[in-house]
Amino acid sequence: MSTAPAFTLDLPEDVRTSRDWVHDFARDVIRPAAAEWDEREETPWPILQEAAKIGLYSLDFFATQWFEPSGLGVPVTWEELFWGDPGIGLAITGSTLAAVSVAATGTPEQIGEWTPQMFGTPDDVRLAAFCASEPDAGSDVGAVRTRAVYHEATDEWVLDGTKTWATNGGIADVHVVVASVDPELGSRGQATFIVGPHTPGLSQGQKFRKHGIRASHTAEVVLDGVRVPGRCLVGGKERLDERLARVREGRRGGGQAAMKTFEASRPTVGAMAVGTARAAYEYARDYAGQRTQFGRPIGQNQAVAFKLADMATRIDAARLLVWRAAWMARNGKDFDAAQGSMSKLYASETAVWATEEAIQILGGNGYTREYPVERWHRDAKIFTIFEGTSEIQRLIIGRAVTGLPLV
Repeated sequence: MSTAPAFTLDLPEDVRTSRDWVHDFARDVIRPAAAEWDEREETPWPILQEAAKIGLYSLDFFATQWFEPSGLGVPVTWEELFWGDPGIGLAITGSTLAAVSVAATGTPEQIGEWTPQMFGTPDDVRLAAFCASEPDAGSDVGAVRTRAVYHEATDEWVLDGTKTWATNGGIADVHVVVASVDPELGSRGQATFIVGPHTPGLSQGQKFRKHGIRASHTAEVVLDGVRVPGRCLVGGKERLDERLARVREGRRGGGQAAMKTFEASRPTVGAMAVGTARAAYEYARDYAGQRTQFGRPIGQNQAVAFKLADMATRIDAARLLVWRAAWMARNGKDFDAAQGSMSKLYASETAVWATEEAIQILGGNGYTREYPVERWHRDAKIFTIFEGTSEIQRLIIGRAVTGLPLV
């Protein structure tokens, strides 16, 4: 008679080791540089190079964490990176969304050829960008207007359109682009393409000056007659043709690559938010123990202590939602109640709330740039917006729990 393994929330030893290693890098390298790069609003190349030298920014680290058996490698280590600083954390992790897209649905040949080029080497650090959103197609993924037209004679695809809100957009070595191959099918008529380094016709459009995460480069990507060989269609043309045929016949066409990428990334965005919230909570907690008013630490006042109690509770709950979703994704469990969206929704809104509470605890000091909580508050807001707004997450959850087509 077999017995089920005992339930445990203990992290595997290798995950704990990675967590501690990343935490030390975040504490010693990222945090001291965070304010500078926020002010500069530039990609922190020296930090990326330091991360690459120790193997933190590398294909090997990405692969070992993403495919770690428990599913907790990425959420645990990314929490530490974003505890260090969300802007620099996103600069370090920004290439992984493109890598996930290719790794999830690409052919073995595509994975072997392109994912190494998304990270490079310690002596030649490279970047990747995942380009899905457009000026008129953010949450409405079916409204993508970027077109990809196949030319059979040359076995090439020609891409035209404009992408926006692309992390590393325009400065990346490899761009992974979502385009429509059959506009009549909406989101089901889309495919994903790999655009290699120095491809003619791809250029950077507007670089955005942002409210937060300013150490991470965000820009438009303009595609003007960009030609990519047939082998750069993610998953291959045969698989695409089979999927489109099923859709046209009214059968299930299988998931589009871009949506699979977002589904896989939702718990990781939740982990980013948890790290940011935790940073603000810990700073406010320590401040409340040292700052005195009326002859005693302000942490002795119930008004402050209760804020900290609520912060600690909500952050822990958010982390557990993230861990559950990450474990489910790694073990092939269906998000039958939209658990991935739950984790992102709750963690992202917790980050915004917790960073605001931290400012309140610090009072006037919290509102100045001399203290990091105002920066974390600016950074936290993005988690409720990118890779699916809070409203979209609620729509997904609502559909899942009611079984009704909400609009």
